[in-house]
Amino acid sequence: MIQAFRENKDIHRTTASTIFNIPLEEVTDIYRRYAKAVNFGIIYGISDFGLSENVGITVKEAKKYIEDYLKKYPKIKEYMDNTKNIAVEKGYVETKFGRRRYVPNIVSQNYIIREQAKRIAMNAPIQGTAADITKIAMVKIEERIKKEKLDAKILLQVHDEIIVECNNKIQDKVANILKEEMEKAAVLQVPLIADIRISEVMDK
Repeated sequence: MIQAFRENKDIHRTTASTIFNIPLEEVTDIYRRYAKAVNFGIIYGISDFGLSENVGITVKEAKKYIEDYLKKYPKIKEYMDNTKNIAVEKGYVETKFGRRRYVPNIVSQNYIIREQAKRIAMNAPIQGTAADITKIAMVKIEERIKKEKLDAKILLQVHDEIIVECNNKIQDKVANILKEEMEKAAVLQVPLIADIRISEVMDK
C-alpha cells in the first residue's frame, strides 16, 4: 500500500487488485467501489453488516472482503490492535505530533459504549494527524503571505482543503505557495500530494 502511494497509483484500484487477486487493469469500477468502502471504513471498525449496507452486497460477502483485506494488509490489523491496547492502558491515543484524544469510555462496562470508544481510538490518530498537517500548512501559508506582502488571505479550511482569496494578478503565485506548503507540511513514508484549483469570483 505504501508503494502504491509512492508511485501515485489509484489506491482504491490497487487495493481491489490485491484483495480480489486480479490484475490491476481488470479491476472494474464495482470492485474499486468495494475496495474504497473497505479502505475508508476499516479504520472506523466497519462491520460486515455495515459494509454490506454501504455497497449493496450480502453480509457473507462483506465479511469475506474484510477478512481478505486484513489478511493482505496484516500491518493494518496490527495497528488497530496496538492502538486499542494503548488506549486501554493509557486512557488516550496520540497523533503523530503528540496531540492527545482521551477515550475513558474504552474501559466502560457497557459494550456499545466501549465499542464506540474503540472506534474513536483507532481513528483519532489518523484523522487527528491529518488535521494537524492541515493546521501546520495553514500557519506556513499565512507566514508566506505576510512575508511576501501578498494581496491574499485565507478564507476557509474544510477538512483537508484550504481556501485562499487573492488578487487574480497573483493567483498563480499564491497557488504555488499553497501547493508547496501543503506538500511539505509533514514528512511521512508517503508523499503528500496537493491538488490546486483556481476559481474566478465575479464582482456583482
